[in-house]
Amino acid sequence: MIRALKVREHEEFPGVYVVDFEDGSSKLATINLAPGIKVYGEQLVSIGGKEYRIWNPYRSKLAGAIYKGLKTNPIKPGTKVLYLGVASGTTPSHVSDIIGPSGVLYGVEFAPRVMREFIEKVAVHRSNVIPLLADARFPSKYAHFVEAVDVIYADIAQPFQSKYVADNADMFLKKGGWIMMAIKAMSIDVTKAPSETYKREMDELERRGYKVKESLHLEPYDEAHAFVVAQKL
Repeated sequence: MIRALKVREHEEFPGVYVVDFEDGSSKLATINLAPGIKVYGEQLVSIGGKEYRIWNPYRSKLAGAIYKGLKTNPIKPGTKVLYLGVASGTTPSHVSDIIGPSGVLYGVEFAPRVMREFIEKVAVHRSNVIPLLADARFPSKYAHFVEAVDVIYADIAQPFQSKYVADNADMFLKKGGWIMMAIKAMSIDVTKAPSETYKREMDELERRGYKVKESLHLEPYDEAHAFVVAQKL
């Protein structure tokens, strides 16, 4: 295995690190909040007495967005995040690493089997993760569990995605808080060109009062996906 030589914090994003390897390559990483525990087969490396999890951009849209030049990442140590669509926990586990013990991640997932996997792989090992078996289309059903948050991260891949994200943001997002949303064009409307679908979803956020600050295409890490960052004004 290629040896890790050194690590440095990302120059723009606190809690995100860059590991340099002896073959000259560099990879994103986060400090493992659950040492010794892997979530999706990721490489673990130990440098300077800390364990880092290598962050794969082909498995995580947030990592892909950073590799594609993301300029705004409001997720940092201490951030409170409402995560819609945690699935089996790949990206949420890295978000958990970044926000650290002083942050909170409320993880919403509607599929019981997937939620069980998320709990077994992620939630039981991390005190800053609160799993919620619920449908993101109906935020009032989990309102009594979730406090005001700094960031809503959404990867729910379904029609009317922006509407459901805005419904959650209206209820839980602090003023000045951020939406980070992955858009999978083919899951929203297979009859439209991806660029048309992206524009329609961003227009819906703007119509609901959320200012789109940044949008990125995620190829080659995810085909027909866009990543959007918007702020609550």
